Amino acid sequence: MDPGSSYTAQLFDAGMPEIAKKVGEEAVETITAALSGPEYITSESADLIYHLLVLWSAAGIKPVDVWSELDKREGVSGIIEKASRE
Repeated sequence: MDPGSSYTAQLFDAGMPEIAKKVGEEAVETITAALSGPEYITSESADLIYHLLVLWSAAGIKPVDVWSELDKREGVSGIIEKASRE
């Protein structure tokens, strides 16, 4: 990928700190969209998911890894699961 013509390549070239920063920015924009009205949520959610996928890729994580983690949590209370991480 050519950073001169690819935003994704630019993100990878910038490195994990910049990618993580963009995920944070898009998360905030998604929250703002949720408070502004449903017509904005779809677009901002797409941006958030895109940047999250870039972050996963940069970290060597495949979406199936995340889905597997979610599968492990199925049937487990979110309260209990969170307490187990502390």
